[in-house]
Amino acid sequence: MIRKLCAVWMGMWLVSAALFSQKNADSVMVVKPVNQATLFGVGKAFITDTYLSPLQYDGATFSLLHDRLNATRFFDEKMLLQHQFQLQVALTKNPTQTASSYYGNIYYNIAGFYPLLETSKFRLLGGAGWNAELGGIYNVRNSNNPGSLKVSTNFNLSAMALYNWRIFTFRWQVSTPFAGMFFSPEYGHSYYEIFTLGNNKGTVHFGSFHDQLALRNYFTVDFPAGKFTIRTGYLGNYYRTEVNDLITKISSHQFMIGLAAETLNLGGREVKDNRWIKSVYY
Repeated sequence: MIRKLCAVWMGMWLVSAALFSQKNADSVMVVKPVNQATLFGVGKAFITDTYLSPLQYDGATFSLLHDRLNATRFFDEKMLLQHQFQLQVALTKNPTQTASSYYGNIYYNIAGFYPLLETSKFRLLGGAGWNAELGGIYNVRNSNNPGSLKVSTNFNLSAMALYNWRIFTFRWQVSTPFAGMFFSPEYGHSYYEIFTLGNNKGTVHFGSFHDQLALRNYFTVDFPAGKFTIRTGYLGNYYRTEVNDLITKISSHQFMIGLAAETLNLGGREVKDNRWIKSVYY
């Protein structure tokens, strides 16, 4: 009799444990990690702006880039969303080393990527997005018009490829604008006239392949080093506009290095409802 009672009790315990485990498994909220990295870049820049000088200036350039990539709920949770924010400066000189110009730029880009081809080690994604840039060039030799403002906003087409090989993860990403707007004065059109006197006619232009060409080429390699993930690679930028009899060409080649990490993006009820993550704040 005792053996039968023990057997019944054991069976009921196993059934209840199974039901409890299933309930807990169903209540677990799946949270996908966010891949983000901050990198420092150093390289060389080449700048030509005929509003300031017909000569090409070249010199050292430095940048700080933050790159963030996360999954979304769109397209059956297959769509990836990328944010990129970059600060760049350049210190350049003319060919005879007798004059200097300084360049600074703030870049922001948001883009969505959808997988076109997927295997166990390789992924190819296509996407589109939007970016905005604010910067300028200052030439120390000029007295009347020493600066040139650079402002643009564009819709972009992008592609990304990811490949895993042993401990390394390779990524190649390229993007180019196809439609947007940018600022450019006419030759001899001073900024005093534009911003003080209000003579700003013909300074905002529709940008496409006929008057604006740009290409952003980004290649990285991730590999673990102890408890950290190192991300290193190359960032190439090319930008050219030709309007109002003025030509602007800004290009740079940079070696990038920094740290990458996978983090959980939790907020709102996600923090309160997930008991398997113990918050130090909530």
